[in-house]
Amino acid sequence: MGVSAASWIHPVLALALSPLLPGVINRVKAFFAGRNGPPLLQGYHDLWKLFRKGGIASRTTTWVFRAGPLVNFACLLAALAVMPLGAVSAPLPFDGDWLLMAYLLGLGRFFTVAAALDTGSSFEGMGASREVQFAVFAEPALLIGLAALARETQSLSLSPIYAGLAAGGELPLRILLGAGFFILYLAENCRIPVDDPNTHLELTMIHEVMVLDHGAVDLGFIQWGAALKLWVLGALWAGLLPLGALPGPLVRLAAGAGAILALAILTGMVESVTARVRLLRVPQLLVGAGVLCALGLLLTFR
Repeated sequence: MGVSAASWIHPVLALALSPLLPGVINRVKAFFAGRNGPPLLQGYHDLWKLFRKGGIASRTTTWVFRAGPLVNFACLLAALAVMPLGAVSAPLPFDGDWLLMAYLLGLGRFFTVAAALDTGSSFEGMGASREVQFAVFAEPALLIGLAALARETQSLSLSPIYAGLAAGGELPLRILLGAGFFILYLAENCRIPVDDPNTHLELTMIHEVMVLDHGAVDLGFIQWGAALKLWVLGALWAGLLPLGALPGPLVRLAAGAGAILALAILTGMVESVTARVRLLRVPQLLVGAGVLCALGLLLTFR
């Protein structure tokens, strides 16, 4: 599967459209609640406002505090370089890039947690400890799911993995991994039922509490990075759809982007009809995602 011009369009498309995803989710939630909700393009307005502001930092913080948002954003950009979409090859595919993608997400998480701990705030430390605790269950599930895809397609690169899956692949495997990846999508992006991104209750916050001391440009990179993470993990899920039969790479790329937007709509629907589970139940939810991915891996040994 060769690299085409459409492969390089994907990262640009992700950077341009990812801020739209939180707006889609919020509008769907507002629809279910009978409200008008914020504008669909609110995310772009927020980024424009934050990047024009000047920020301040506590004297107790070090360079780690300022590096956290930038490193996380850079890790997500690097993940886009190896992430295919709509059966269109990634810009920089190579054997083992699925492991690199998982480690890039982990590295971004590490620096976000380190930046929160660098503030010396016990409040942010609480959110950081929860983030790390849940990552212990989420990351193995993600690796097991990716290993199942690698074994099914007999490939070690995400681009041929999803190209082979688009051309064939068992329906039960798609269903199991689709359900498992959707749970991971909600958990990794701190969405309901794992976390409520709109809450300000200290006993329920995970991601939002880690970024309370960030502002201006730093907060802008955090919000843009959160939107990019929605896109990257959404692309993992969208790759399970049979888009390989569509004619032309641009059409497949557009279909993949449409699938990510549809996933955002589904996320808004889930958040509208479910409640956040107790923190003690979150590991059980993530273990369930791991079991679904493990069952998918077992199917590949048939």
